[in-house]
Amino acid sequence: MASKYSYTERKRIRKSFGTRENVLAIPYLLQMQKDAYTAFLQAEVPPKQRTNEGLQAAFTAAFPIVSHNGFVEMKFVEYNLAKPAFDVRECQTRGLTFASAVRARVQLIIYDRESSTPQSKVVKEVKEQEVYMGEVPLMTDKGSFIINGT
Repeated sequence: MASKYSYTERKRIRKSFGTRENVLAIPYLLQMQKDAYTAFLQAEVPPKQRTNEGLQAAFTAAFPIVSHNGFVEMKFVEYNLAKPAFDVRECQTRGLTFASAVRARVQLIIYDRESSTPQSKVVKEVKEQEVYMGEVPLMTDKGSFIINGT
């Protein structure tokens, strides 16, 4: 008597539970990474309202920078992210990195050597300038990064 199933089909009985309703809704797993990177950059938050986390925390941890004699100090004020030069598709076509320029506004404070004491320093001059700090890769809407076009 010939069987309509092959030898392997008889041995492996497969059951489908596809008709069973979902017990738990499957979350969008990339959303956690996207939210974390957005919180790291804080690009949409005005500079004065940024919390001390992510890139803001990195800048505040590195600054102020004081010279060894203590008469020159550099303080961090805020940072800004520039609009990317190219969109995602253009970066892939040209083999570029989808990134944004980071510019930090810093103050250079120069204290007067003659009239200053170690307890109270008299400010001689304050210069404020926006400094290019480099580029930071941006995350695409799909939760990936484009580095050198890939």
